Amino acid sequence: MRIVLVGPPGAGKGTQATRLAEKLSIPHISTGDLFRANISRQTELGKLAKSYMDAGNLVPDEVTIAMAKDRMEQPDAENGFLLDGFPRNVSQAEALDELLTTEDMRLDAVLDLEAPEDEVVKRIAGRRICRKDSSHVFHVTYSKPKTEGVCDVCGGELYQRDDDAEDTVRKRLEVYHTQTEPIIDYYKAQGLVVTISALGAVDEVTGRAMEALKRDGDGA
Repeated sequence: MRIVLVGPPGAGKGTQATRLAEKLSIPHISTGDLFRANISRQTELGKLAKSYMDAGNLVPDEVTIAMAKDRMEQPDAENGFLLDGFPRNVSQAEALDELLTTEDMRLDAVLDLEAPEDEVVKRIAGRRICRKDSSHVFHVTYSKPKTEGVCDVCGGELYQRDDDAEDTVRKRLEVYHTQTEPIIDYYKAQGLVVTISALGAVDEVTGRAMEALKRDGDGA
């Protein structure tokens, strides 16, 4: 299957992308991973992307698209892939369509993880990270530490990242609504969008997504 995964910040895209890709035996291709891989390998595209990032500028669509094209042409993506964070806007979605058409491929589904804005803000703004080990993550509502402000694992101080502050989260959501959400309508016009609720336990959401993709695939 060839799938695009979309949803607002805090909807659990990263977690679900990893789980779904594993269950479907296809590679999980995320924009962040593409940038990191190209920059660490010092590819021409990586050097170009880094030059924009170092200057504090956004990486142009054509660079992101070229990285995605290169990754989708790798042997492990022959039977499909799951795109996470790309396309990020309608112009990238149009470029992806052109690319797939050229390669005689097509998307099977666009999985839209839906979550109410207040829930998204609550999820992200409530996160607390351990200063000693950032892999230790707690939540003021869903995963409280035994002692407030103290990591259960190593005793490190728990803090809220600047990116997780409520004002910042709401700004990120504004960017999502303005830039990325329009691709849902773009793909709805093609009959590709499958919308599921991102609320509930991780396993529940994964099961919901697999069932929705199976139904969509059967109907295709």
